[in-house]
Amino acid sequence: MNTGWNRDQMAARAAQDIPDGSYVNLGIGIPELVAQHVPEGCEFIYHTENGMLGMGPPPAEDERDLDLMNAGKKYVTAMPGAAYFHHADSFSMIRGGHIDVCVLGTMQVAENGDIANWSTGAPGAIPAVGGAMDLVQGVKHIYVITQHTTRKGDPKLVDRCTYPLTGPGVVSRIFTDLAVVDVTPGGFQLVELAPGISFEEVQAKTGASILPLA
Repeated sequence: MNTGWNRDQMAARAAQDIPDGSYVNLGIGIPELVAQHVPEGCEFIYHTENGMLGMGPPPAEDERDLDLMNAGKKYVTAMPGAAYFHHADSFSMIRGGHIDVCVLGTMQVAENGDIANWSTGAPGAIPAVGGAMDLVQGVKHIYVITQHTTRKGDPKLVDRCTYPLTGPGVVSRIFTDLAVVDVTPGGFQLVELAPGISFEEVQAKTGASILPLA
């Protein structure tokens, strides 16, 4: 029996909701897999904040170019027409509202769209926010891909974030292994259940009320 989506299926599901022709930035981790699941007939122009527009999929091991890496230090390829630019110009694209969609991982998302994805706030933790704070403020649409719960079973979709915020009220849609969930003025709204998953299971693993399918 099916028991939800695996990571590639989560990424493929998220890719379905990105409009054709979008300029897209992908966060580190599961979001990187979205680049491997562009729907047939669609084109996404991938941006990486370390200075590239037109990023392609990972290369074969024997075709790696040591000068072509994304912001997560993963090898990538360049699509025809790709452009390279200074780090500052890359962030000008982000801050200027020129990127359409950003797909991020997260530690927590609150029912009002707050996102916390860079620190647990543990004493002595090394700051590692990267470009996330710029992305959540400058990109037009923020999507999140994440496991529905932590390895300990704690909800990642919560009524209020307890970790330091990356940005307030910015997330519009969440893709988990259990469901697709929208952030609405009324809170979390179920959009789609993964195969083999019930609404009751999603609600039980969500740290806030979730509205059922309309």
